[in-house]
Amino acid sequence: MSPPSLHPRYLSRALTEALTDTPVVLVHGPRQCGKTTLARLVGDAAGYTYLSFDDEVLCAAVRADPAGFAADLPQRAVLDEVQRVPELFTCIKSLVDRDRRPGRLILTGSANVLLVPRLADSLAGRMEVLRLHPLAQVELAASPPQFLDRLFGGGFQIDTNARLGPELAERILAGGYPAALARPSARRRAAWYRDYIETLVQRDVRDLQRIASLDALPRLLNLAAGQTARLINISDLAAPFALSRPTIRDYVTLLARVFLLEELPPWHSNRLSRLIKTPKLHLGDTGLAGALLGLDGPTLAADRPLLGQLLETFVFQELRRQASWRELPISFHHFRDKDGAEVDLVLESGQALAGVEVKASATVTTADFRGLRKLREAAGTRFKAGVVLYDGEATAPFGDGLTAVPMRELWESR
Repeated sequence: MSPPSLHPRYLSRALTEALTDTPVVLVHGPRQCGKTTLARLVGDAAGYTYLSFDDEVLCAAVRADPAGFAADLPQRAVLDEVQRVPELFTCIKSLVDRDRRPGRLILTGSANVLLVPRLADSLAGRMEVLRLHPLAQVELAASPPQFLDRLFGGGFQIDTNARLGPELAERILAGGYPAALARPSARRRAAWYRDYIETLVQRDVRDLQRIASLDALPRLLNLAAGQTARLINISDLAAPFALSRPTIRDYVTLLARVFLLEELPPWHSNRLSRLIKTPKLHLGDTGLAGALLGLDGPTLAADRPLLGQLLETFVFQELRRQASWRELPISFHHFRDKDGAEVDLVLESGQALAGVEVKASATVTTADFRGLRKLREAAGTRFKAGVVLYDGEATAPFGDGLTAVPMRELWESR
């Protein structure tokens, strides 16, 4: 693997652009996904002073005198891990109100600080928020992201390509965290992910909320890894614990705040009345999921049901990462009705809608498009395309905007 610093981060253009017209820009995402590297890369080139609140002395200084600390900030500064000092938020508001020049501050946060009321209220209208994910496959390949453009308008050309085979399981388990990818072997990457989870739970989660059963969180995360890409079932998650379902629900929300879990809401339409309205649960990164489940490439490749689950999460996270760089926002849902028709991912951009079904197999049949045909019928003229992504060789049309597309096309350009 290449050193993580050599991988392009396609969010950098959005960050640079936001600094030209917005006083404060927040880059948030999971710890170790590359926020500090990105903020320093952009900030150093423009003369920003870097301050990290991982430094306990700086945290203590803010808590002692937040107004004085804010008043003494340099004209341009990067404030790293700002969720650790919520006392500073209202002071940043006052600072910005006195000086509305764009590009005043770059903030980074390893928790979803928009859920911290003081920040959300204090900087409304003064701050642009950018989400940085772990590395996408297109960033690892240094390829221009083209899949979403093809999905929403460009179309997929008839073509053939080599299938991934065993490489697919290896890609899933490698994940996207730069520090893990810099390690020389799958075994060493898995060790990094295990250490990462322990550190995150012991530190960042403890900072966010004092909870009585901190030791339950890694076990809960392990259970969630086994349920990734399934409908969320709080009763099943709560079963091994001597904790109530509302408590487990709160813990799931807490793990989502530090970007370890994500809930995918259901898509619904007035044209259909028999839709499942339960969200799906996804791990934030498949490298983390694989480490939690103790998987290696051959083991995952041999377990077809689990491979299907992790592949669905892998595709979801790849598309989420690619969508985060686009000018027009994309919202993500899943589709399932009570007759068993389903589409793994429903993507909406403005009035346009597209569906993606994920298959771990090397072949596709007409039956694999059942859910996409039902989605097309429900969406009407909004429907732009339906794709079955599979580990095969041929890009092939299946009629009326439906196409079978090899998995490689998620990140390879042609």
